[in-house]
Amino acid sequence: MAVSPDTFPPRKRRPSAGSFVSDKKLLQSLLLLSREICSLQPLRFLLKQNTSSVSRKSRLLSILFEELLQREERGPAAVTGYPPSALLCFEELYLLLQRIKTLVEDCTNSNCSKMWLLLQIQSISNSFHHLTMELSILLDIFPVKELNLCQEVQELLVLVKNQSLAGKEAYLDSHDNNLRLQLLEMLDSIQRGIVPDPSHLTRIFDRLCLGDSTSCRDEIENLQEQVVQNQSDHKSKADIIAVIGLVRYAKCVLYGASTPSTETGPSSSRLRRTASDLNIPADFRCPISLDLMQDPVVVSTGQTYDRASISLWIDSGHNTCPKTGQNLSHTDLISNRALKNLIAAWCREQRIPFDSSAEPHVRSCSNGVIVNKTALEATKMTASFLMSKLTACQSVEMANRVVHELRVLAKTDSDSRTCIAEAGALPLLVKYLGSEQPSLQINAVTTILNLSILEANKTRIVETDGVLNGVIEVLRSGATWEAKGNAAATIFSLTGVHAYGKKLGRKTRVARGLVDLARDGPASSKRDALVAILNIAGGGDREAIGKLIEAGVVDMVREVMGDGLLEEAVSILEVVVKRGGLMAVAASYHVIEKLGVVLRDGSERARESAAATLVNMCRKGGSEMVAGLAGVPGVERMIWEIMGMGTGRGRRKAATLLRILRRWAAGLDEDVTSTYSSTLNNNTTNANTTTSGIPTTRIVLPA
Repeated sequence: MAVSPDTFPPRKRRPSAGSFVSDKKLLQSLLLLSREICSLQPLRFLLKQNTSSVSRKSRLLSILFEELLQREERGPAAVTGYPPSALLCFEELYLLLQRIKTLVEDCTNSNCSKMWLLLQIQSISNSFHHLTMELSILLDIFPVKELNLCQEVQELLVLVKNQSLAGKEAYLDSHDNNLRLQLLEMLDSIQRGIVPDPSHLTRIFDRLCLGDSTSCRDEIENLQEQVVQNQSDHKSKADIIAVIGLVRYAKCVLYGASTPSTETGPSSSRLRRTASDLNIPADFRCPISLDLMQDPVVVSTGQTYDRASISLWIDSGHNTCPKTGQNLSHTDLISNRALKNLIAAWCREQRIPFDSSAEPHVRSCSNGVIVNKTALEATKMTASFLMSKLTACQSVEMANRVVHELRVLAKTDSDSRTCIAEAGALPLLVKYLGSEQPSLQINAVTTILNLSILEANKTRIVETDGVLNGVIEVLRSGATWEAKGNAAATIFSLTGVHAYGKKLGRKTRVARGLVDLARDGPASSKRDALVAILNIAGGGDREAIGKLIEAGVVDMVREVMGDGLLEEAVSILEVVVKRGGLMAVAASYHVIEKLGVVLRDGSERARESAAATLVNMCRKGGSEMVAGLAGVPGVERMIWEIMGMGTGRGRRKAATLLRILRRWAAGLDEDVTSTYSSTLNNNTTNANTTTSGIPTTRIVLPA
């Protein structure tokens, strides 16, 4: 693996020197700046000579600025002022010292990756050399005689100039360069599938002061920050992700698996954020996956989706728009570049990864980082090592640490999920699903959830003995709400495959577990349970609807309508009514009145689902249902509002609802259900392709 010296060009900040209102102000700023550079601690492990050298030169320059300020305070110079050549040199010195300070800060910042410094040590050494040469040029033209400086200060400036000129080439410590070559050689070996010698790993990591799990975890986060800062350079990102794989492997091999830090101090707030940690604007989410769109595209109906999600939908044989249920006149996908630019700008503000230049043919990780073979081999080695540790675990504590590492690794990207599953993780995780230690159970079920994101792993989970039953048992009787919620999310993920959705929907334990969780769990767990119920109910299997009704899904939905989960709740009602659960819905207390409230106060999507549900109830339930709807105060005004300002589907359903009400009012109630059979096939087709616009393939990765 070769890394170009120009991979990470040095950052340059050039503040304006023209903002100073007086010569004295400029000198004071120069003195303060030179002292700030002196106060920066040189690196202990890399570039020590370079950082120490510029610090010494800045200390000597501070003597010059002190002398000039003292002369101003004595009076005469303040009156006569400085010659133009001196002022020009002062301004250029200010800009140069600012650049020196920035470079030193970049190298000594605790948030800077040490591995990144090592890989770029040649380029950084060149930057120090160029700045030193610029300093020597400035000192060479500095008007010493015009300023009437004392002999000691003149000699001091000559000394600094000579020191700056002494190095004809950039200084590169031979030990630093050898360490860099060792790292590159190790990365090349990993690319060829050769497992690194632990002693060689120890030598590199000790030299970089990466001596424990915590420092390695911080190093991974710092490297991920470099990914954010280098979005446009695919080669650099691939190199960084390869190093991340090495650090993750070394962390496990050298220091063992570890649980996450519980720090609450300032350092813990610096952790790199991901999209799942933030409140993503609704317009930036894909309607199918509900994740942040990386490559938004527009389909023929005018709706926008993430390219990966809609491509999978179309490749699965669907010819309708998931959100509207309309037939696609063509399958061309048109890039929504305006929205993509808005998403990229938002990601930059939030400091989360976003690959704004990614194209469909580019193979990338979930965070937009291009994968190379070195990263893949490092991930395989890490997964294999963790499997061997988990097999040999003799204590619950050690097992918990190893399973937590697997959980974190399974969250990173698809290659990690593949490597973990192929290494045989699922059979080993089964026994920990029933662990009496809550954290171990949570880590085990969440690892399975993260693995299930990969389509191939869904089959492995269903076909591996004990895994599916273990997840269902956690759903029913898990030790914590978090464990139950992640089990529900796993069920939801598996229902993305139609056959597995039907299989799960016919299990009484699944139905009862999801309904109980949706009724009694905390908000996040409720949502996981509701979307899983929605997927199962939308599968078109009447047996699954029967199981859900027996478990009390209708009463549960009525209860959660006021818990901020209105869209999911009403959508479940709609599907239950379509699939033969009308009597159960009708028997629920005041359900029509509640749907009337949704028509008035709900979101666009909730109002659309409520209108569709009421249409089906009125068509199937006859005049009694219509009479109940007609008794809702102001119902016609609500329907007119939806017809004027609702979604396309909502307007159509509202118009149908209004026709039903008017026929009933005119005494034509026998016609209420006469048109039902002629439209049943169309409604059923739409129901199979959409669930009132509620996505059916959302995956959320827990931390």
